[in-house]
Amino acid sequence: MHMSPFHRYLLPLALALAAAAARADEPVTTIVNSARIIDGTGHPALENATLTLRGDRIVSVAASGSAQPPAPAGSRVIDAHGMTIIPGLISAHSHLGLVKGSATPSVENYTRENVATQLARYEGDGVLAVMSLGVNQDVLYQWREEQRAGKLPGADIFTADRGLGVGGGVPPFPVPSGQVYRPGNAEEARAAVRETAARHPDLVKLWLDDMFGTLPKMSPEVSAAAIDEAHRQGLRVAAHLFYLADAKALVAAGVDVVAHSIRDKPVDDELISLMKQRRVAYIPTLALDESQFVYAEHPAWMSEPMFRASVDPALLANWLSSQYREKINGEMSTARNRQAFAMAMRNVKTLHDAGIPTAMGTDSGALPTRVAGFSEHRELQLLVQAGLSPADALVCATSRSAEVIGQAADRGTLEAGKRADFLVLEGNPLDDIRQTMRLGAIWHGGAPVIPLAKRPLPTAAP
Repeated sequence: MHMSPFHRYLLPLALALAAAAARADEPVTTIVNSARIIDGTGHPALENATLTLRGDRIVSVAASGSAQPPAPAGSRVIDAHGMTIIPGLISAHSHLGLVKGSATPSVENYTRENVATQLARYEGDGVLAVMSLGVNQDVLYQWREEQRAGKLPGADIFTADRGLGVGGGVPPFPVPSGQVYRPGNAEEARAAVRETAARHPDLVKLWLDDMFGTLPKMSPEVSAAAIDEAHRQGLRVAAHLFYLADAKALVAAGVDVVAHSIRDKPVDDELISLMKQRRVAYIPTLALDESQFVYAEHPAWMSEPMFRASVDPALLANWLSSQYREKINGEMSTARNRQAFAMAMRNVKTLHDAGIPTAMGTDSGALPTRVAGFSEHRELQLLVQAGLSPADALVCATSRSAEVIGQAADRGTLEAGKRADFLVLEGNPLDDIRQTMRLGAIWHGGAPVIPLAKRPLPTAAP
């Protein structure tokens, strides 16, 4: 009887789960044979290759026909013929604990239970590490340490602490002062950064945007002081922005990561030169801009199993309604959002072609429209639509995101010694980037995880 790739994988996966539970104190060697392996470095794919892991680490990635040591006794061997292995996806710009279901951002949503649910959703869609880029409560550090002690499953947490905005400005969320700093002058900004540094974040976040002139914007003196103090504390800085002029000013002041697309004008040689000199990274968050209007168009991917498994049912019902379509199409902001999206698509291609390090992020979790887990796969599709090759888009979502986060250097590529974080796909994403949504299996820290879209749908209560 012919078996689909997933059904071929189901029995070994179940056995692996049982073995992991029964022998949690003894690392097991797992050998995945006959797969296409895309290692996340940008090197050509290896065909009919073998990936070997022991415990939570990769032991080797071997090309077809290369000499390999004998498999240790007790090893489990999995045939992945016809499947593709890629590193686990990494989001360098997302948020945790802000939304819940279809609810908009609220302090009441920032609970361990809600964050754990979101981490599980990311993991179940193959996003195995998440940078929560600001608007965090200090308790996230406690949850991060719980996770590193094996007490909180799901995607791995990285954090940019609270972040620094401006009074009455972005982020425009109704959250308390203990979730966002809003310094009024340079010294207050330095004090906020020093307090942040004492908690050991992975990045520092700044917001510098006026929402099309409707809100106050952080002054150059405050942003420059925050960047300088962060560097004094050994921390790198990511900035939320929109305008080309702000990008130039922030890069000149030393910012390390441009955390959204430049969307008002085409990027120019002056900015490209500055970014290249300082090796400033770029996170385009294309899915953010598209999400502001795309659901009213009812694209085909809204029927994808991964999307349906990830989105809140109440949200989906609303988006599929004629009332929602009429609302979005009738809003004056929709045309502006479409223009911003088109400019973002143009600029990411220009910057990537110029050699600017480009990482994957989506701002997922900031609003319900930015669907955690699925948005990261959609971002890959948009990067390819913008003109990047599928291979380059995968680098953005794996090794480049790991580099941007900084503290994630132990993942992002499939190489000996790295964490055993990888996805087993039922197709070849180099032929069609949408194949990243065809998850056959997920391995996170050497442990198998059943993809969200492969799990049985919950039954309704009687």
